[in-house]
Amino acid sequence: MRNTSEEVRVLIYGVGAIGSRIAKLILKKKGFKIVGAVDISPDRKGKDLGEVIGISRELGVIVSEDAEEILSSVKADVAVHATSSFFKTVYPQIANIVKHGVNVVSTCEELAYPYIVDASLAASLDSLAKKHGVTVLGTGINPGFLMDTLPIALSGVCQEIESIRVERVIDAAKRRLPFQKKIGAGLSPQEFDEMIKKGRITGHVGLEQSVSMIADALKLDLEEVKVEPVRPVIAEKPVESREIKVEKGMVAGLTQTAYGLISGEPFITLVFKAYIGAREEYDSIIIEGTPRINQRITPCVHGDLATAAVVVNSIPKVIKAPPGLKTMKDLPVPSAVLGDVRKYLADKS
Repeated sequence: MRNTSEEVRVLIYGVGAIGSRIAKLILKKKGFKIVGAVDISPDRKGKDLGEVIGISRELGVIVSEDAEEILSSVKADVAVHATSSFFKTVYPQIANIVKHGVNVVSTCEELAYPYIVDASLAASLDSLAKKHGVTVLGTGINPGFLMDTLPIALSGVCQEIESIRVERVIDAAKRRLPFQKKIGAGLSPQEFDEMIKKGRITGHVGLEQSVSMIADALKLDLEEVKVEPVRPVIAEKPVESREIKVEKGMVAGLTQTAYGLISGEPFITLVFKAYIGAREEYDSIIIEGTPRINQRITPCVHGDLATAAVVVNSIPKVIKAPPGLKTMKDLPVPSAVLGDVRKYLADKS
């Protein structure tokens, strides 16, 4: 058992846009110490982490591409992992972290509920984590909270439930340029279709995971989890962000819907929309049941800021959790880390 008077030693594994946000948030919190950083990008490796994440001081932590060397030397308590959306891609990275006895909190979307991607691989990771006495969690704002954990929590006041509908609408003009490009903003409909065929636009990774996590928490026997193809949102008038102008008839972004079906009808419906020029941003959860729940957050929760928060706030819960592969439904109710993180580790609750 770790000494709760010691700082929580954190390894940053992946120092892109999200990894950098997470690192900067960790530096603001008491009781954390960043002890290592891993990234394979030529633009980042060999540089001080402070320079890479864009702060005005050096941290004395050099970004390395050699994960094995860093894991063997820094003796971290937890690795914050942010490299890919796909479970099979990140599995070797996370397995290696686990073999060094380090807990993992990852932003990998498919890891939020990996059993529907590859049940055998998920079972292997669970066994490996238990063998080495550590915990692995995939989380973020979506999947990880808004479209799964929050609906699960709201269902706790219902006597009966007939259906659940969750919708997230984002004005992409307020998001960073890579996100705008990722959703195809500015392309023609034909270019959008080509990008879909080439796998350059993948839609929202995680809807299937969120549907399945809700169903698992409520012990629903779904006949099928159906994810509709990504569809472009076509601009009805010219719209623009600081970086991209979208003419009428061009692609402003995308939308995608997923269903959890029972008796051929949607019991769970998740709708994701992200496009430049959205008239209103919101996160909504409607539970038809007894009583009826109508929860609406306006504007929608900022994805990048909240992802960093969910990851950092999950660290003490992951360290305290029983070993194994976990999802957000398996951990205590999410809450913010406002003070010294060591207080949260010393708390017996």
